[in-house]
Amino acid sequence: MSAYRQSPFSNLTPVVKNLIIINVIFFIAPFVINHVFDMNRWLAVYYFNSSQFRLWQIISYMFMHGGIAHIFFNMLALFMFGPIVEYSIGPKKFLNLYFICGIGAIGFQWLVQAIEVHGITGGFIIPDPDLQSSYLQYGASAQKLFDIYNTPLVGASGAIFGLLVAFGMLYPNMELMILFIPVPVKAKYIIPVYIVIEIWLGVGQYGGDNVAHFAHIGGAILGFIMVKIWRLQKPNNFF
Repeated sequence: MSAYRQSPFSNLTPVVKNLIIINVIFFIAPFVINHVFDMNRWLAVYYFNSSQFRLWQIISYMFMHGGIAHIFFNMLALFMFGPIVEYSIGPKKFLNLYFICGIGAIGFQWLVQAIEVHGITGGFIIPDPDLQSSYLQYGASAQKLFDIYNTPLVGASGAIFGLLVAFGMLYPNMELMILFIPVPVKAKYIIPVYIVIEIWLGVGQYGGDNVAHFAHIGGAILGFIMVKIWRLQKPNNFF
């Protein structure tokens, strides 16, 4: 047996490799510097009318994650599907796709939240989100309104969902092995099912579920739109 074993990371495409590195650095950094700089407060993204919102958060939130499982599964998906898509469309378009889907994800999440705020208050914003009275006047809906304004959103999931949709559109017949399913399933079947599940969970708003499902849906929608706008196709020489 050869003593040389190729690293599983050696075939990573440049953009995917750097995105994974940056995400890991951002995940580790709070354990080192959070006592002097609250990364979650400044780099996670808040509702656009929140006093805690800053413009750069629409980018920085993509590199923040809520725990080991959160970053692990996002980076696993990026590791598995990212290189194929980057090879197919090129590094520049891939990077643009990633960030457009990530920004579109938070935009879609805001749209849903704005509709929820309007349903409670009759408007899309409240005038003084830092005042407790701004929430209490809405009675039973006060907690829901407070959560919209003060709960930060983090994660690359929106960008990853856009990437998954792009992968499914470029390689619809590629067979994937899915956990708990003993046979390979084509991408054109499994990815739409995954999106439908996200819609179901988002609409259902089940108790204890703190996942921003509508951000995932927004990322998926932008992935679909960008593939169509750019008229992306699988390279003839791939596989």
